Amino acid sequence: MTQVLLATFTGFIVGVLFSFLKLPIPAPPVLPGVMGIVGVYLGHEAFQLLMKHMAS
Repeated sequence: MTQVLLATFTGFIVGVLFSFLKLPIPAPPVLPGVMGIVGVYLGHEAFQLLMKHMAS
């Protein structure tokens, strides 16, 4: 959980810095884009879990 909080805080600081410097954010600027990234991560984790389950 600490890593999640640190990553969220770091991302927030980067977002503020990019906005201050008037640069485009280094992430999808809309919620569906962000959810797509979450979906890729969840798919990866589900596949790893499935492979682990199949191996045992």
